[in-house]
Amino acid sequence: MIKRFLNLVIANAILFFAISADAQFGFGKPKSGLQPMRSAVDLIKKQAPLRVNQALLAKISPGDVRVIVSLGKQRAYLMVGEEIVVDSPISSGKQGHTSPSGNMEILEKDPNHYSSLYGDFVDTSGRIVRAGVSMHIDAAPSGTHFQGAAMKWFMRLTDEGVGMHVGILPGYPASHGCIRMPSDGAKLFYDHVKIGTPVEVQPAA
Repeated sequence: MIKRFLNLVIANAILFFAISADAQFGFGKPKSGLQPMRSAVDLIKKQAPLRVNQALLAKISPGDVRVIVSLGKQRAYLMVGEEIVVDSPISSGKQGHTSPSGNMEILEKDPNHYSSLYGDFVDTSGRIVRAGVSMHIDAAPSGTHFQGAAMKWFMRLTDEGVGMHVGILPGYPASHGCIRMPSDGAKLFYDHVKIGTPVEVQPAA
């Protein structure tokens, strides 16, 4: 009898703690106010894809266009007058490396540019030993050398090296100051701007 009573007490205790856990942690139902962490893939989906006005694109020449970059909207626009020819998602500079804003122009075009500041340390066979390094603060391990990050379809905006180029778009500002673009977007901009094309970078605020 005592054993049966103890088993009943234990069973009731387990049931009580299970109900309490449900109430406290919201098991089995959504809990308002708290959202699960989103992956980079989820964030990418929130950026509208590249948009191209093919009719306008067929008519323009590099002398006709200007570029607007909106840091707040995380978009870059290839413009003719007040009409948008290409509307591309971007990823600008992260906190501490905010992309410069203001009126600029294309200073240089390089289809296969490499960063002189950011990249990887690789060994003699090309194997990456340390990834994502900065020449400002990192020293190459013995037997390695610096390999700059690829910045394809590079369009320089500042003498300090900030430009527009192909890069990873996680859905939020993530670069060291450059304007990252999807490959097809960067190529469209590259093909339709020239040295001296005006660029207006609008601040996020």
